[in-house]
Amino acid sequence: MPWKETNVMDEKERFIQEMLAAEKPFKHLCAEYGITEKTGYKWKKRFYEQGKAGLNEQSRARLTQANEIDGDTAAELIKLKMAHIAWGPKKIRELYYKAYPHKTTPSLSSVKRILDKAGMVKPRKVRPAATTDCPRLHQQLPAKEPNDVWCIDFKGWWKSDGEICEPFTVRDKYSRKILCAKLMSTKSSAAVKVVMAELFRQYGLPKAIHSDNGTPFAAPNGLLNLSNLSVWWITLGIMPDRSLKGCPGQNGSLERMHADIAREIEGRIPGGIEANQAVLDAWIEEYNSVRPNEAIGMKTPDELYTVSPRKYDGDYDELEYPPGFQVRKVTGGGEIIIHGIRVTIGYALRGLQVGLQLIPDENAYYVFLADFLLGTLNMDSCCFMPLQEVKSKKTILAEGKI
Repeated sequence: MPWKETNVMDEKERFIQEMLAAEKPFKHLCAEYGITEKTGYKWKKRFYEQGKAGLNEQSRARLTQANEIDGDTAAELIKLKMAHIAWGPKKIRELYYKAYPHKTTPSLSSVKRILDKAGMVKPRKVRPAATTDCPRLHQQLPAKEPNDVWCIDFKGWWKSDGEICEPFTVRDKYSRKILCAKLMSTKSSAAVKVVMAELFRQYGLPKAIHSDNGTPFAAPNGLLNLSNLSVWWITLGIMPDRSLKGCPGQNGSLERMHADIAREIEGRIPGGIEANQAVLDAWIEEYNSVRPNEAIGMKTPDELYTVSPRKYDGDYDELEYPPGFQVRKVTGGGEIIIHGIRVTIGYALRGLQVGLQLIPDENAYYVFLADFLLGTLNMDSCCFMPLQEVKSKKTILAEGKI
């Protein structure tokens, strides 16, 4: 039971005096004063450490609060948030760490609490996943290093002073670096090819390019759904890769970046295409070199990205094939002629050379475009059968079929 309420301090002092006299067992002394042994030892310890002052009641409040942030830190966090209003607590905390390296960085929960109290945190909407059948060319290639996969798409347009602004975006999947966000006046294959050729000269060639199934990246009724643009990639040794139809989340990092553009730039800049492109260029520079990215451990894309060792020296005038291949040029109608017979291959390949490799013990050929296997040509039926996936000569050799 607690100390007698007549005079708590007097009771404690008498308890200590009798304890020091040691005339009674400590257990009995505690019982006589109506306190537990635990309480008795507590006051004994405080008396020995602090003297009589230790007998005074002490605050029960915690000496420090784990998530407590002083006013200056809170103001600094809010200032950083005001400068980057669309960034979340994780990025703001990372900026604080870099801006104030000699100060203790507050916990993420503390940063969230401060920004939430300031009304500067918005809940994130989550879109449910969609399902669909797999298209003919769908691999979801992983990115283990820079330039393994580039992701491309058109973001969607907005208007500024009556002019349509529609960014064509290219992003490295591994480092998240934005390689391009150019406002386009057309979505034609020719216009996109000009932009991509410049990117290839600046950054080198990627191993694969991931896109959706729309034009100009794919052709719904073409061979392997290949468009003129994706056929061009193949001639350069770049593998086309696509999302499932209706599943933009499979190109999720690019979609998230598009959402950032929509939130921070879209419809906010007067002055038409020229003014919007200038703001977009500055935004990209900050995105790549300043803005921490959660998906890459709060680093910036520029910290991870390196140019590709595969250089682009222009397009090939002709495609060469190894000895033993029969080379045929695809006509303007998408056909080849072999043994006097016209066989339809694909309209997107017109003007290019394909290589035919005889399949052992069969009256048939493998049909290659550069290093990639398109399908098989059966001479009994004079029919070309495209494969459901693109395989290279190395794969066929490994299977022992050449």
